[in-house]
Amino acid sequence: MSGFLDGIRCGDCECNVDWGERRNTIASIAAGVLFFTGWWIIIDAAVKYPAEDEFHHAYHTCGVIATVAFLMINAVSNGQVRGDSYSEGCMGQTGARVWLFIGFMLAFGSLIASMWILFGGFVVPQKATVYPGIAVFFQNAFIFFGGLVFKFGRTEDLWQ
Repeated sequence: MSGFLDGIRCGDCECNVDWGERRNTIASIAAGVLFFTGWWIIIDAAVKYPAEDEFHHAYHTCGVIATVAFLMINAVSNGQVRGDSYSEGCMGQTGARVWLFIGFMLAFGSLIASMWILFGGFVVPQKATVYPGIAVFFQNAFIFFGGLVFKFGRTEDLWQ
């Protein structure tokens, strides 16, 4: 999965840009745009529906947990998970794998919880405004996919 940007062709233009060299830049920008878009959507919903009965303020918890998961997933490099570059510390490679696993559990959990908020809090009760539930779901989906792009879209070969 970490090589999905290697085969990108920009047509037959005269620019001759080597996308393999810019892979980390492209993946970082794409992940940042996804992360920003997720938070922008939920801020819009919070501003548009400030009343507690329209948009419960506890629903922001999913986005905060997704952000913590984003940071946890990307705090561990692929080399540390494989055991190539990390042997020090209290748990070594096993600690890096456990940290990554907990990060993915938080990310999937927040995505599933946002679906529950959408359907359990807005669709099934047939509320007049469903947009806050959709905003919570899309916030978590964008943060989740931004974390995946930032983790697996970059390569560590260019760091050396």
